[in-house]
Amino acid sequence: MKEEAENEHVRRSSKDYSFSFKLKVIEEIERGLLGKKEAQRKYGIQGDATISNWLRKHGNFDWENRTPQTMSKSPEQKLLELEQKVKLLEKQKAELEKKLDFTDKKAIFFDMMIDIAEEEFNIPIRKKYLPKQSSGSSQNKKNR
Repeated sequence: MKEEAENEHVRRSSKDYSFSFKLKVIEEIERGLLGKKEAQRKYGIQGDATISNWLRKHGNFDWENRTPQTMSKSPEQKLLELEQKVKLLEKQKAELEKKLDFTDKKAIFFDMMIDIAEEEFNIPIRKKYLPKQSSGSSQNKKNR
């Protein structure tokens, strides 16, 4: 039953993709990092014309004259783009903070496990590193 559900083709519409996601894909294509087909495969975009439509609507290329647009975006468009970028960065920051918190807890847990193992088995697990002496001072002692 699960296999059938996983193999089903889920149809997506342009509304399923956020504006910031569309801008990210467009930027990668316009900078030459990806081609349309590569972006389609990388991000799992289903429709062949989807990316082309995004480029026409939101890209910096004049499709009628086939030249890059020199016309700047309106302040409202710039503000909307910046707001989307801020939301994306806040989301990424929250995810990274969550991962950092998990990693810190994991490190504390492993330290506790090592402490317990050292006590129960009465063996030193942690190595105690001593600072190395510089090679020049040891040669001086040998020469004396």
